[in-house]
Amino acid sequence: MDYPYVPVVRSASLAGYLDLASSVGLDARAMLRRAGLSTRSLEDPDTPLSAVAVRALLEESALASGLEDFGLRMASRRQFASLGPISLVLKDEPTARAALDTLCRYLRLLNASLLTRVEEHGELLVIREEMLVAQSASTRQSMELAVGVMYRILRELLGASWKPVRVCFIHRPPSDSKAHKAFFGASVEFNSEFNGIVCNAADLQAPLPGNNPEMARFARQYLDRALSGQHQSTQATVRQLIAALLPGGRCTSQQVAQHLGVDRRTIHRHLASDGESFATLLQAVRSELVMRQVKDSDLPLAEVAQLLGFSAPAAFSHWFRSTFGCSVTHWRRQEKAKAAILQGQP
Repeated sequence: MDYPYVPVVRSASLAGYLDLASSVGLDARAMLRRAGLSTRSLEDPDTPLSAVAVRALLEESALASGLEDFGLRMASRRQFASLGPISLVLKDEPTARAALDTLCRYLRLLNASLLTRVEEHGELLVIREEMLVAQSASTRQSMELAVGVMYRILRELLGASWKPVRVCFIHRPPSDSKAHKAFFGASVEFNSEFNGIVCNAADLQAPLPGNNPEMARFARQYLDRALSGQHQSTQATVRQLIAALLPGGRCTSQQVAQHLGVDRRTIHRHLASDGESFATLLQAVRSELVMRQVKDSDLPLAEVAQLLGFSAPAAFSHWFRSTFGCSVTHWRRQEKAKAAILQGQP
């Protein structure tokens, strides 16, 4: 299914790629060309790049180099200044919690395919991240890069001694997770129910020293103008909300309408004007998310069913078979066999 809205990321998201790729024996320029990108597109950090192309580049680079932590190595090379004007605004916030809320507000300017939510659970604060690309291919490296960058942002704000409670990824663990534990300095959980970081809420209430209020004011004005200039389609907005609401249970057009503060019929009318419907969007998002869950993780199917908003595993199994023409177990076995062939395993 084709969508008129193509999510983009700033080319700053690939900062350090050329050096890293070359240092591990890859032909960086050839890898870029294969993904439909060019070295020239990386010269200006604000150049918009296809999120699909960036995802493919990172996954192919990890496979070609044999480095399962390629995305994390990219994150380790990321500087706070790579955020551009957003870095000035974040440092001017009174607390790290306020800075996090501000980052979520402007994140769409950096990466339109990344959905970030902050949830409070008693004394813990959970930062959830989901990659929204209209493909079922793996987002393992892109997600580890995104979570790694979020971790480095928080360390920049809170100091080098800060550590999260734990870091979570929905995909299965690498053959060796030492690099992940060393990077985050905390417990790293794979085959988790979400991607993101769990923090002590009290840590993020620490006051920030402030930076340059005058520069931050101009930066905020610039960002607000850029944000208001973005015309995200109803389809893109509804897709994001479906992805956010599915893990909480049944996702309906009524729930989406309530989150947007409009009537349910308004949602259907706007989607219909684009030749779309809520049911087909729900089907598309579920299909994309389930492919990643089944391909990249070893979560029990009952948990996968719950994350996709199904009330029972049987309903999920019936939906999967009617959608993809085979059982989940059969599809997962096929994907593991394909992955083994690509990696040269017997």
